[in-house]
Amino acid sequence: MGMSEAKTTSIPTVNLGWTGARISPLCLGMMTYGNKKWREWVLEEDEARPIVKRAVEAGINFFDTADIYSVGDSECITGKLLREFQPRREELVLATKVYQPMSEGANDRGLSRKHIMASIDASLKRLGVDYVDLYQIHRFDNETPIEETCEALHDVVKAGKALYLGASSMYAWQFQKMLHFQRENHLARFVTMQNHYNLVYREEEREMIPLCLDQKVGCIPWSPLARGLLTGSRKRGDARSETLRAKTDAYAHSLYENDADFDVVDRVIEIADARHAKPAQVALAWMLSKPAVSAPIVGASKLYQLEDALTALELKLTPEEIDRLEEPYKPHPVLGHSY
Repeated sequence: MGMSEAKTTSIPTVNLGWTGARISPLCLGMMTYGNKKWREWVLEEDEARPIVKRAVEAGINFFDTADIYSVGDSECITGKLLREFQPRREELVLATKVYQPMSEGANDRGLSRKHIMASIDASLKRLGVDYVDLYQIHRFDNETPIEETCEALHDVVKAGKALYLGASSMYAWQFQKMLHFQRENHLARFVTMQNHYNLVYREEEREMIPLCLDQKVGCIPWSPLARGLLTGSRKRGDARSETLRAKTDAYAHSLYENDADFDVVDRVIEIADARHAKPAQVALAWMLSKPAVSAPIVGASKLYQLEDALTALELKLTPEEIDRLEEPYKPHPVLGHSY
């Protein structure tokens, strides 16, 4: 069923960074869908279908995956389900990523020209499309010269295999170095930064976000709900309140859940109660208020999580509420640059 046949909800679109491409102000993260052999909490195709269907019907047109998610299976499911529910390719803004190791092979990883050229073709084949709208480097590659990476990415764009380029978590000086090389050599530039940013991790406000605003790069943050911590469902020190993903996601445990993080969660719950909203809606409304943010990338393993995210688009926080949400924050070490 295409969008013309489906019951749709009107979502106002926004620009993808400073480009002319128009996206929904929420992006559905497709890491949740793939193969349970990769991660126990992943939903397989039949479980993912109703969520993707609802996203398309609601007006979401921006979908983010990566080659590493379920080692290719996420891209396969993403392409298949989007063809099923939105066959008009021009209505979709489809994003994927390159960098993570796809096998034990020495050249099947990183940001070398060799790996980028092989990976874009493999991703397009799995997705079943001729091009992706946004091709992103998943992390910074310390073992490959940035000149090689940037020139290879430029060639991907010039070959028509990607329309725009994006980057993900790295230090601001690394990102500036790449942006400068691209500009000085008239190469296709990064138009987005998929950074780690949410109410319990705001270190990006020191360097990366000001850089993105200055260089006209849109932020599409990952983990806007801190792997579910900002939904308020987990209690301080109570492992029994964790979801399957929280219990089995060692990476999330390395990022969150120190005592100060729960002080922020308590404030989110307080404001949510006062607004007769859910904590997840308040946390997303906070992020949507930030001028650098084009669209947060939200994951949904259950339909109600997607509905909560959609409702957050209608919740406008006051400046006083934003100040109260930000007040309990305590500085963190840099987190999320490794995968």
